[in-house]
Amino acid sequence: MTGPRLTPLAQSLPATVPFVGPETQERARGAGFAARLGANENGFGPSPRAIAAMTEAAVEIWKYGDPENHDLRQALARHHGVPAECIVIGEGIDGLLGYLVRLLIGPGDAVVTSDGAYPTFNYHVAGFGGVLHTVPYCGDHEDPVALFAKAAEVGARLVYLANPDNPMGSWHDGAAIRAALDALPPDTLLVLDEAYIECAPQGTQTDLPADDPRLIRFRTFSKAYGMAGARVGYGIAAPELIAAFNKVRNHFGMNRAAQAGALAALQDQDWLAHVQACIATARDCIAAIARDNGLTPLPSATNFVTLDCGADGAFAKAVLDGLVARGIFVRMPFAAPQNRCIRISCAPEPELDLLARHLPDALAEARAAQQG
Repeated sequence: MTGPRLTPLAQSLPATVPFVGPETQERARGAGFAARLGANENGFGPSPRAIAAMTEAAVEIWKYGDPENHDLRQALARHHGVPAECIVIGEGIDGLLGYLVRLLIGPGDAVVTSDGAYPTFNYHVAGFGGVLHTVPYCGDHEDPVALFAKAAEVGARLVYLANPDNPMGSWHDGAAIRAALDALPPDTLLVLDEAYIECAPQGTQTDLPADDPRLIRFRTFSKAYGMAGARVGYGIAAPELIAAFNKVRNHFGMNRAAQAGALAALQDQDWLAHVQACIATARDCIAAIARDNGLTPLPSATNFVTLDCGADGAFAKAVLDGLVARGIFVRMPFAAPQNRCIRISCAPEPELDLLARHLPDALAEARAAQQG
C-alpha cells in the first residue's frame, strides 16, 4: 500500500500548524494551567442571554443549522446599518480567511502581510500556493503605507492588515487607514481584520461604506463577546464579493447552537459594555504588574497587553518558559524584533493575581540564566 497520493502542493508544505494550543501544552507537561492568559480568550464570559439561548438550542441540536444564517445575518445588518447582502457568516475569522484565500489566490499569486502578524492568514495562503511577501512593523505598529507600497511592487492580490493588531495590541485611527487606501493598487483587496474592534477606542473603525470594493472587514464573536469556542465570525464587503463566498463556503458549517448564541449576544449590548469595562480594568492591572517588575507595557486597544521584556527574543522566551513552568499560559510575538515581548490576555482578577505572584520568579530565573 502506497498511502494517500497528496498533491505536489500539499507535499511541499511543512508539517506545521499556526498555533500549539494550551491543551496540547497541558498534555505535554502533564498538568493543567492555573491561569489561561495566552489565547486572547474572554475569561469574563459570554452574555448570560447567549448561554441561555445556546442551552435552549441544544435540545434541537439534531437539526442542522440554517445554511443561510438568516436571523443572525439580518441582525448584524441592522446592527451595522448595512444591507444583509454585504455580510457573510462563517466559522470564525480563521474559516472565512480560508474561504477568501481560496476564492482569490492560486499558485504563484502574490500576497502581502506584516512580518510577524497573525499567522493563520499565512497558513491559508501557503495552502493554496500563494507567495507571501512581508514588510516589517514600524514602531510596533503594522505599517499600512509600507504594506500598500509592497502590494504595488509585487502585484499582490491581497494585503492583510489587522486593526487593532495581534500580537502587539497597537492600532491606527480609521481615518489614517482610509487615507492610506488611496495608495492601494486598484486590483488589490485589503483584508482588514477587526477582531478586536470592540475593545478599541472610538475612531479606530473606518467609516468607509460597506460596499467599498477595495476591502473586506472581518469581525468575530470570539473576543469581546466571549464566544471563542463557538466559532462565529463574519465579513462585511461589497455584495459581489459576499455572493462569491457561496461558491466555496461550507453551507452547513455553522453550529445551530452557536448561531443562536451569537444572535443573543449581539442583542445584549449591556453585557458587551460590562465586558469592555472589565477588559479596560484588566489592561490597567496587567500594565501595573509589568511596571512593578521592570517591564514596559505597550499601549493596547485589544483584550491583551504586550509586555516589552527589555532584551531579545531569547530572554522573552525564557520568561515565557518560566511562567509556563509555574502554570501560567502565555504567548509571545512571532518575529524579531517584536519577539522581545510576551503577550498577556486580559482575565479575571484571580488569574492576574497568579501572574503577579509568579512573574518575579520567572524574571529572576531568566535574568540569572542570561548572566550565567
